[in-house]
Amino acid sequence: MIETITQPWPWYTAGIIIGLIVPTLLFLGNKHFGISSNLRHICAACLPSNIPFFNYDWKKESWNLFFIVGIFIGGIISAKFLGSEAAIVIHPDLALDLANYGITDFSGMVPKQLFSIEDLFTLRGLIMMVGGGFLVGFGTRWAGGCTSGHAIMGLSNLQWPSLVATISFMVGGFLMANLILPFILSL
Repeated sequence: MIETITQPWPWYTAGIIIGLIVPTLLFLGNKHFGISSNLRHICAACLPSNIPFFNYDWKKESWNLFFIVGIFIGGIISAKFLGSEAAIVIHPDLALDLANYGITDFSGMVPKQLFSIEDLFTLRGLIMMVGGGFLVGFGTRWAGGCTSGHAIMGLSNLQWPSLVATISFMVGGFLMANLILPFILSL
């Protein structure tokens, strides 16, 4: 049984599981799937203030905080007990392209040349981690939700704003991967 869990699963497995979460949440209590709203719930719980955005009954949404804690704990368990020492297998053409930017270590989930404490204090690290984190947070708030909320929950409810947001996420991702990221990696 443990060998089945530790081996890579087909890509569609996650899609099926996530796809079943949406109707299950709706059926069990008319709950909406999304991750980014948890930051608002945490702020509403921890920052008593007169800011209208945080004045709501966050306790009704506390189930979502448990969901996030479950994701965090699941990540720790999988990294600690279900990890593999084998290098991440990527397409040879991608490995060659990344080697041109000095990225050759694929022994972990992310290349160490990009995501390390030392790299954080370089221009490339600041742009990717701090700038990227800010843009993700700002974009999530501006779009009224994250990719999982719009692309999974919003589209399943046939919401027009979610279709526009999802198309924008995809276009932005293509532009980033093909035009902006190569420029940043060459810094």
